[in-house]
Amino acid sequence: MTRPTRPPPVRGMSTGVLLPLMTVAAAHIGPAATWLPGLRHRFFPGLAGLGRPNHIALTFDDGPDPGSTPWFLDALDDLGVRATFFLLGESAVRYPALVREMAGRGHELAVHGWTHDRPWLPSPARDRREVMLSVEALYGLAGQRPRWYRPPFGILTSGRWAAAHRAGLRTVLWSAWGKDWTEDATAVSVRARVGADLRAGGTVLLHDSDRVAAPDCWRSTLAALPDIVNGCHAAGLAVGPLAEHCPVGRSRGAAAGISGRGSG
Repeated sequence: MTRPTRPPPVRGMSTGVLLPLMTVAAAHIGPAATWLPGLRHRFFPGLAGLGRPNHIALTFDDGPDPGSTPWFLDALDDLGVRATFFLLGESAVRYPALVREMAGRGHELAVHGWTHDRPWLPSPARDRREVMLSVEALYGLAGQRPRWYRPPFGILTSGRWAAAHRAGLRTVLWSAWGKDWTEDATAVSVRARVGADLRAGGTVLLHDSDRVAAPDCWRSTLAALPDIVNGCHAAGLAVGPLAEHCPVGRSRGAAAGISGRGSG
């Protein structure tokens, strides 16, 4: 009696399917390791936003938000400093007058993506489309072509890196943050957290909106802002946008992203 032929082992089939998927996933999410401050500062100082040693770059994410951003614009006017605002494209086109006001007050506008989503699945075509839509929206609204990109949540993927590079943007994360998006954030905690990590030549990450954070957390950021800026000035450090901190023209070869050991 002829015995039935056994089917191939399930394990072999699974490995044959899983290995390519795992390779694609690793290539997609691998650059996200730069989210780790120690790794970023040591090996990718340009990505960490390390620039002029006598300067601090002041940056804000998640706007524009008509409920909060105007408060920051007024506070920055009072302090006599300008900043870089990383904007969400869908919010920018929703509030065009606010975007124009931000540019009109002398602030630098940059790309934070079209929406504030997490990039768990590879989607290079969507990344390219959304980054370019954001670039075109900001250019059309404010008349200034953005030069910087910061991915939502600071999660840099290969698709987002490539999309920024293709759009002529340089990716910059941060070297100090206020952890100001949490429910328990206070002016004291935001100021202390920035101060713990900030060094001369660093880039500060704050938020001018609570749209993807704890309700009203921006108020703690706003209250901490004068002490942060004045503390930098007391230390002999100028405060301003990324354009004054690490000009793109100095390192165009590192444009869009993970530069080598050069500082910006």
